[in-house]
Amino acid sequence: MDVILAVDAPERDQVTVVAVQPVSDAAWPALAETQSRATRAAAALAAFDGKAGALALAASPDGVVEHVLFGLGRGRGAMAYRELSARLPEGVYSLSPPAGQDDGVDATAAALAWALGAYRFDRYKQKRSGPPPRLAASTGVDVNRVRAIATACALVRDMVNTPANDMGPLQVETIAREIARAHGAKFSVTVGDDLLEAGYPAVHAVGRAAVAARAPRMIEMTWGEAGRPLVALVGKGVVFDTGGLDIKPSAGMRLMKKDMGGAAHALGLARMIMALNLPVRLAVLIPAVENAISGDSMRPGDILASRKGLSIEVGNTDAEGRLVLADALTRAAELEPDMTVDLATLTGAARVALGPQVIPFYTDDDALAAGLATASAAVEDPLWRMPLWQPYAPSLDSDVADIKNDPDGWAQAGSVTAALFLQRFAPKGAWVHFDIFAWNSRARPGWPVGAEAQAIRAILAMLEARYR
Repeated sequence: MDVILAVDAPERDQVTVVAVQPVSDAAWPALAETQSRATRAAAALAAFDGKAGALALAASPDGVVEHVLFGLGRGRGAMAYRELSARLPEGVYSLSPPAGQDDGVDATAAALAWALGAYRFDRYKQKRSGPPPRLAASTGVDVNRVRAIATACALVRDMVNTPANDMGPLQVETIAREIARAHGAKFSVTVGDDLLEAGYPAVHAVGRAAVAARAPRMIEMTWGEAGRPLVALVGKGVVFDTGGLDIKPSAGMRLMKKDMGGAAHALGLARMIMALNLPVRLAVLIPAVENAISGDSMRPGDILASRKGLSIEVGNTDAEGRLVLADALTRAAELEPDMTVDLATLTGAARVALGPQVIPFYTDDDALAAGLATASAAVEDPLWRMPLWQPYAPSLDSDVADIKNDPDGWAQAGSVTAALFLQRFAPKGAWVHFDIFAWNSRARPGWPVGAEAQAIRAILAMLEARYR
């Protein structure tokens, strides 16, 4: 259901629209004196004080909500409105200008927050919840932009939330193919043993143990007008990660349906870029595999070929994501992109460093890093630059191959060394790696437990600033 009701929507005049008044805690005492008796009574009953997250619903005698007060506390941005669509009852609402904030809140950003907070995943439930509340957009809201970003983020979350039995390599391919068809992009895929002939030996090695119906594949999509700068998006598509022969414990395997989160994010970002018609060309590269266990599994100690020609010693079969990304990044380099962005649920070490909500990124391009930091703050999509610390690079040296996939223990910084591994295969020029989590572990209004789209709103804003 589209939760954003456009200004010119035919049904807008047929519904009752309830005003939501955002207010800071500092502004509430003065504002309270101007409210109706019913609103003041509702505020007193709810102990409303304007602090962050405070909510009061003023209702008519027959119980129909007529007015809403929403606390902003101090300095909350547009994403604060994300919780409203999770907390308000069914109905149609409008957002009034916030009281007590001189700089206001961008109306389009607030509408986007509303749409993001309305997301629900109930595909597998017999009893589904009712429709979420809708927002009647104010004049000036870019509804098309809100829909483009919100639907792309919902796609990311749907893909990550879907269990591996329904989200295998073929399903990732099907979704990518549908996106390509919808936007007039070119599409190709290489499957199974054809990967060897096509020059993707590492992708094949990781995915070859899966059953034939879940065979590994390399997905490639291209879009855009000739002459525009090329942006390559690379996403890790490990649809389920057992750990391979270095098998994960059951607790570590429980959420491995989300190990294709990088692929989902790359496809979501591509969908945004194409829907908003950014003046770029796109190349989207998705190695989609299952890291399964069988008699054909890769083994610790195996030495793999790679598309780049570097030999890779497999020290740990559970460090498989960087192997498939190595081939994909090499393919990206062949296309000579102006910028390369790779996204992957790559390491648990990233969570140790920054937790589940702040996403680390790695680049040696200071201008790109600055652009991402600015975009992250502007759209409230938290990122943090981490160092490509070259003194740790020797931890990836192998005695028998050009490089190994499990760093020596002395380096310790697992997310940093994973990024250093990828840097060996990354294209020249602007390259950035995101070690995403793609998951909400703790429920908050507007942020339910489950899949989360991370970093791609900031990446979109950075691309828009760079290629306008």
